[in-house]
Amino acid sequence: MSTTVLEATDLVHHLGQGAGRVQALKGVSLSLKGGELALLMGPSGSGKTTLLSILGCLMTPDGGAVRLGDQPVAGLDPEALAKLRRERIGFIFQSYHLFPTLNAEDNVRLALDVRGERARAAKKAAREVLDRVGLGHKKRSFPRELSGGEQQRVAIARAIVGNTRVILADEPTGALDTANGQAVMTLLADIAKDPSRAVLVVTHDPRILPFANRVIHIEDGRIVSEEAGGDSMKKVS
Repeated sequence: MSTTVLEATDLVHHLGQGAGRVQALKGVSLSLKGGELALLMGPSGSGKTTLLSILGCLMTPDGGAVRLGDQPVAGLDPEALAKLRRERIGFIFQSYHLFPTLNAEDNVRLALDVRGERARAAKKAAREVLDRVGLGHKKRSFPRELSGGEQQRVAIARAIVGNTRVILADEPTGALDTANGQAVMTLLADIAKDPSRAVLVVTHDPRILPFANRVIHIEDGRIVSEEAGGDSMKKVS
């Protein structure tokens, strides 16, 4: 039986001040199970980025609650919150966010360095995860020497090193052509087969729908529908 690795309940959040204040999330609830790859889809301004930021413990909601496994997020001080984020959450971005002055191995190893891992163990783990994403032969290459697809695979390696439980990806195929986008999603789908790990992908790209176990649709700050495993759309009241 799959375990819940992330759960959000009745999330409410506002953005802006004064007359420009808007309610970005209006009571959003969702959960991610181990062993699944879920897509979060919706138009611009629907609340996708705000929701991803709250799920990733980068923002604090105005209302509602987030749990990572058995750990409630509410009430944690900044240091404890940062520790939880480092140890349990991996982030992947459209623009890769690699350090240009570090080679592939060191970009990946950095995620372990900030957790206080010993240098030798961190180096070994970085090499192993680069092998997993098919870039062991380019561990000494700098981002400028890698293609867009290769840079994204380094970013994925950095996100999963250290056995993070939740992978949050913001438009990971947005800057890639079809072939590289398919390769990246194949890799993420393989990662999501781990029953202790879940992957949530924010996307506008309909080409990656076949990779999803579940598709969550958000509009105007509310979850409006879900589609699971090729079943017919289930409307959410």
